[in-house]
Amino acid sequence: MVSESMERPLPFRQRMHVWMHLAMCRLCNGFARQLRLLRRAAHEHPDRLDIDVDDPEARLSEEARERIRAALRRSDG
Repeated sequence: MVSESMERPLPFRQRMHVWMHLAMCRLCNGFARQLRLLRRAAHEHPDRLDIDVDDPEARLSEEARERIRAALRRSDG
Protein backbone atom coordinates (compact mmCIF):
# COMPACT_ATOMS: atom_id res chain seq x y z
CA MET A 1 0.00 0.00 0.00
CA VAL A 2 2.91 2.36 0.67
CA SER A 3 4.20 1.91 -2.86
CA GLU A 4 0.71 2.27 -4.27
CA SER A 5 0.16 5.48 -2.29
CA MET A 6 3.14 7.00 -4.09
CA GLU A 7 1.52 6.29 -7.45
CA ARG A 8 -2.04 7.37 -6.73
CA PRO A 9 -4.06 8.94 -3.93
CA LEU A 10 -5.51 6.35 -1.59
CA PRO A 11 -9.01 6.61 -0.16
CA PHE A 12 -9.11 8.09 3.34
CA ARG A 13 -9.69 4.75 5.07
CA GLN A 14 -6.70 3.13 3.35
CA ARG A 15 -4.49 6.15 4.12
CA MET A 16 -5.42 5.81 7.79
CA HIS A 17 -4.65 2.07 7.79
CA VAL A 18 -1.25 2.71 6.20
CA TRP A 19 -0.49 5.59 8.58
CA MET A 20 -1.43 3.51 11.65
CA HIS A 21 0.54 0.51 10.47
CA LEU A 22 3.64 2.61 9.75
CA ALA A 23 3.33 4.17 13.21
CA MET A 24 3.55 0.69 14.77
CA CYS A 25 5.70 -1.35 12.38
CA ARG A 26 9.38 -0.49 12.35
CA LEU A 27 10.14 -2.71 9.34
CA CYS A 28 7.43 -1.25 7.11
CA ASN A 29 8.34 2.25 8.24
CA GLY A 30 11.92 1.57 7.11
CA PHE A 31 10.62 0.20 3.81
CA ALA A 32 8.55 3.36 3.29
CA ARG A 33 11.60 5.54 3.98
CA GLN A 34 13.64 3.53 1.46
CA LEU A 35 10.93 3.93 -1.18
CA ARG A 36 10.79 7.68 -0.62
CA LEU A 37 14.58 7.89 -0.87
CA LEU A 38 14.64 5.89 -4.12
CA ARG A 39 11.82 7.95 -5.57
CA ARG A 40 13.54 11.22 -4.70
CA ALA A 41 16.88 9.99 -6.10
CA ALA A 42 15.22 8.89 -9.34
CA HIS A 43 13.57 12.30 -9.75
CA GLU A 44 16.72 14.23 -8.89
CA HIS A 45 19.06 12.15 -11.08
CA PRO A 46 17.09 10.72 -14.02
CA ASP A 47 20.27 10.62 -16.11
CA ARG A 48 21.69 7.94 -13.82
CA LEU A 49 18.80 5.57 -14.51
CA ASP A 50 20.03 4.66 -17.98
CA ILE A 51 21.07 1.02 -18.09
CA ASP A 52 23.05 -0.62 -20.85
CA VAL A 53 20.79 -3.60 -21.61
CA ASP A 54 23.64 -5.28 -23.46
CA ASP A 55 25.71 -5.35 -20.26
CA PRO A 56 25.27 -8.86 -18.77
CA GLU A 57 25.61 -7.49 -15.24
CA ALA A 58 22.65 -5.14 -15.83
CA ARG A 59 20.33 -8.03 -16.69
CA LEU A 60 18.34 -10.23 -14.36
CA SER A 61 19.47 -13.80 -14.06
CA GLU A 62 17.19 -16.48 -15.46
CA GLU A 63 16.55 -17.61 -11.88
CA ALA A 64 15.37 -14.10 -10.93
CA ARG A 65 13.19 -13.93 -14.02
CA GLU A 66 11.56 -17.25 -13.12
CA ARG A 67 10.88 -16.08 -9.54
CA ILE A 68 9.16 -12.98 -10.94
CA ARG A 69 7.12 -15.08 -13.39
CA ALA A 70 6.06 -17.40 -10.54
CA ALA A 71 5.05 -14.45 -8.35
CA LEU A 72 3.02 -12.97 -11.19
CA ARG A 73 1.28 -16.30 -11.78
CA ARG A 74 0.42 -16.52 -8.06
CA SER A 75 -0.97 -12.99 -8.03
CA ASP A 76 -3.13 -13.69 -11.10
CA GLY A 77 -4.54 -16.88 -9.62
